[in-house]
Amino acid sequence: MKIDIAVQNATSVASVPSRQKFERWASAALHEHGDAELLIRLVDRRESRQLNAQYCHKDKATNVLSFAADLPEEVGLQLLGDIIICAPVVAEEAEVQHKTVEAHWAHLTIHGILHLLGHDHQAEEEAIKMESLESRILHSLGFPDPYFEKKILD
Repeated sequence: MKIDIAVQNATSVASVPSRQKFERWASAALHEHGDAELLIRLVDRRESRQLNAQYCHKDKATNVLSFAADLPEEVGLQLLGDIIICAPVVAEEAEVQHKTVEAHWAHLTIHGILHLLGHDHQAEEEAIKMESLESRILHSLGFPDPYFEKKILD
């Protein structure tokens, strides 16, 4: 399996994961998918808010956005798409949710990749399936279940 990841750092946040960490997390998320190419762009609130408003009609910064590539099969590229992660939002959410920042980066990277693969969480059944998959992948990487508290409350 060959995974080609381009990481664009367009954030003023000094501490972001290394390319190697993104590659490790992407490999875990794509372990059954095969060859793939994707872009991970790290942004600040302003760009996240602009993209979220333009494409999701929500006027606020968000943690992760996924834009799946829609290429004809005959093009022959393994391009999955782009993931946009807002670094300041990741740091704030990690603190509020009492998670390590690295665990939250890993979670949002995997979450974004699963969206590129067609997974969704709009309906309850889809959410349960996607969250379970995220939890299994994160566990395989040594991270705790990000939905543990939610499962206890349900």
